[in-house]
Amino acid sequence: MNGYQHLGLDERRDIYRLVATGRSVREVAATLRRHPSTIYRELKRNRHLDEHPLFRGYFPTVAQTMASGRRVRGGKIARKPELATYIADRLSAAWSPEQIAGYLRRHRGLRETVCHETIYQFVYGPDGRSRGLWRYLPVARRSRRQRYARKPRGLHIPVANTIGARPEEVADRRSFGHWEGDLLIFKMEYGKANLTSLVERRSRFTILARNPSRHSAGVMAGIQHHLRGMPPSLRQSITFDRGTEFAAFATLQEKLAMTSYFCLPSAPWQKGSVENSNGRIRRFLPSDTDIALLSDKEIQAVVDRLNRTPRKCLGYRTPQEVLGEQIALLKAG
Repeated sequence: MNGYQHLGLDERRDIYRLVATGRSVREVAATLRRHPSTIYRELKRNRHLDEHPLFRGYFPTVAQTMASGRRVRGGKIARKPELATYIADRLSAAWSPEQIAGYLRRHRGLRETVCHETIYQFVYGPDGRSRGLWRYLPVARRSRRQRYARKPRGLHIPVANTIGARPEEVADRRSFGHWEGDLLIFKMEYGKANLTSLVERRSRFTILARNPSRHSAGVMAGIQHHLRGMPPSLRQSITFDRGTEFAAFATLQEKLAMTSYFCLPSAPWQKGSVENSNGRIRRFLPSDTDIALLSDKEIQAVVDRLNRTPRKCLGYRTPQEVLGEQIALLKAG
């Protein structure tokens, strides 16, 4: 038999007949060429329960009706209006699907139990959408995210570009010219515009570059525009996470002779300088900012404010002072 097929009425009649003649579950399974677990499950799930012993047991037509009922489109909640109403009420009271499912399990007998995944399917199904139930979820997304882990990010990163290959002088901030980069994303309702945040590891000097979208070519072009004026020794390397917006990293090597390094998967903390800087930037440019309405001058004012603020890690000097001193030394040499 190719693939699993549900038991039909004819097979259920055979199960009833064989069980009635005293055959064991394994014998029934062998006769029907089914796995024993299939027969065990069938007898357990589709057994008719009745107060009178005479009407209690496994009956083929009843079993067929019970099995067909489970496959009615819409799932358990949609088939039970009282349960649907209860779940909608609890969601509106700010209960999460997991809390509702857990409460129902703890208080069995009050209502039929249901798992949190079934509740999510109901919320994002036709009935739930018509009621707008997604608005009551802890994270009110109109469309559900993919349930399982994302596929690996699309970057092919050579071993030479992983963060483990980064020289010690970069890791311990011994020299200037090593940067970290990240993307600052804003609410989609304001469009696709975003900002690239760049931080020089030793001085903590910050640069913000405006991007019209997350396309890697545009992001890399913005980085090149802002760093090409730096002396070569002040633009030696840059560290990114594995976002697809940095897929065109090779252009930095070609245009600026900068080596790109990448954090390990799900480890953005490995570029802690820019992560810390992003937190500071969000004080002035929160995620609900419509940056399309901000002029370049206003964005630069945020950058200047950060670069002119003294930092404890710099001995209470400012990033602008520290990087400025290094530029002066390079010019003098």
